[in-house]
Amino acid sequence: EVRMVESGGGWVRPGGSLKLSCELLKYNPDKYCVAWFRQLPGAGRVAVATIDDDGRTNYATSAQGRFTISKDNGKFLVFLQMNNLRPDDSARYYCAAPLWGRCGGRLRSESFFQYWHHGTQVTVSP
Repeated sequence: EVRMVESGGGWVRPGGSLKLSCELLKYNPDKYCVAWFRQLPGAGRVAVATIDDDGRTNYATSAQGRFTISKDNGKFLVFLQMNNLRPDDSARYYCAAPLWGRCGGRLRSESFFQYWHHGTQVTVSP
């Protein structure tokens, strides 16, 4: 059974940085995509960034220039470096992966992903 271990959330002041990590255990497709989503209370999950096994990435407009998604090529470990954080970045952040397949440079919808972590809270406030 695939397990996902996520860490790195917390509180930070505006302008600060946080780095989220997500490790996927017992996950070994030859083609895959790992995505970070975020969700505000009462709203749906919105894709923030994706990365494929071949390193191709894609970002939501709100994340471009501030967030960087990367991966450890030795194992299924994906990072989201978030810089210059703003109060409107406050949300619950989720790591997600599909059974198989790449995102192909697209911000896929939730339905593309079968594996989800339960999320980590990010709060940006003075």
